Amino acid sequence: MIKVLAISLIIPGIFLLSGFVPDQTLSESIKRGKEVYTLYCQSCHMEDGKGTPDINPPVAKADYVKKPAMTLIGVVLDGQSGEVVVNGKKYNAIMAPQPYLTDEQIADVLNYIRNSWGNKISGTITPAAVKALRKT
Repeated sequence: MIKVLAISLIIPGIFLLSGFVPDQTLSESIKRGKEVYTLYCQSCHMEDGKGTPDINPPVAKADYVKKPAMTLIGVVLDGQSGEVVVNGKKYNAIMAPQPYLTDEQIADVLNYIRNSWGNKISGTITPAAVKALRKT
């Protein structure tokens, strides 16, 4: 009887606690990502994430940030040139590669962008995902 009671209390506790850990981890990543964004992204994509009209695309409420995480990681690591369409509008500026950022900085800034200015993309980009793509 005691074992059954203990198990019935432990298992829900584990589920409750595990539910909080990812949110806390994501929340911490977003906080660090804001700092990275301010240092490395804001000059082109602006403080409000709306970009520079006709030059640099927005990241605020942007359909582009809904792309797969690996695509976004690749853009940060390798840069991007050529035409890109964001929210139905064409942009043709060069985004320089930023491989000097750490795996954690890249994951954090992408988590920040994906969860700011009206963006709410589920899932957390991890440093391990960045590291895996960096190696290829």
